[in-house]
Amino acid sequence: MAALVTGATGYIGSELCRQLSAAGRPFVPLSAGGGTLAGGRRTHPVDLREGPIAGELLAGVEVVYHLAGIAHQNAPAHLHEAVNYRATLALAEAAERAGVRLFVYLSSVKAMGPAAGCVARQENEVAAPAGAYALSKWRAECALREQFAASAMSVVILRPALVYGPCPRGNLLWLLRAARWGFPLPPEGGARSMVSTRDLAELLLLLPQEVQAGVHTWIVTDGEAYTTRQVYLLLREALGHGSARQLPAWCWRVLAAGLDMLQRQPAGSSFGKLFGAERYDNHALLRATRWRPRHNLASVAPALVGRTGATG
Repeated sequence: MAALVTGATGYIGSELCRQLSAAGRPFVPLSAGGGTLAGGRRTHPVDLREGPIAGELLAGVEVVYHLAGIAHQNAPAHLHEAVNYRATLALAEAAERAGVRLFVYLSSVKAMGPAAGCVARQENEVAAPAGAYALSKWRAECALREQFAASAMSVVILRPALVYGPCPRGNLLWLLRAARWGFPLPPEGGARSMVSTRDLAELLLLLPQEVQAGVHTWIVTDGEAYTTRQVYLLLREALGHGSARQLPAWCWRVLAAGLDMLQRQPAGSSFGKLFGAERYDNHALLRATRWRPRHNLASVAPALVGRTGATG
């Protein structure tokens, strides 16, 4: 069953391509810059902002994994609109015309808007999206649900929680740096759902055998919720570091404020991401498919910090 992968050299796309190769499944990898996958295979250079992909790239393709997108929070709103929303719809339309059987769109829990409390949210518990990134993801979701509800092409919209794995990014990368530099323990508070790149890619591989007709929207998590302190302690343990002293919460607020300035984010953004509650419920996905997460942050932490011995 041939697949097409956009964003093939990205954080999730590279893991999906690795697993597709290991499973011996044919696939067409696309990336904006035409980069190289692990193993030396070149990807097709396709910039989705320039218009629909060439029809020949979809010839014989049964599954499209659309992972490409603009995730940078400081990117201009029109770029989020063009890539995350309009290019997604254009690609889905091209896939339908080409006879693709399944279109998988990698959205985000951010499309659900800000959380109102600490209870794990389900798929229908949404609020107004906050920011251009979240809004573009939400608009793409809505367009897919409306336009392909009666299509012969099945559509799956996945909303992964924060994704972790080797070579972490964002706040996970900053926490890893803090653990390496010996920063004190973060305060208690908050809890965040996450999922590993390996489990997410395994789900993507499984979907063609699991999905029925129609449009489906599922949250993806590993079933656990991690406080920043838990994450930090797991990283320290994986690094082989011992116990650490604790600083008051206000010290972390100062550090987070510095991070906001460094990353040109609104004041309070980093502290909210680190110590706020953002929990999601994966039971709808578990009921609908045979997929079960095999990893958690503790099992992946050695690979996350660059040490051998992580669970495969």
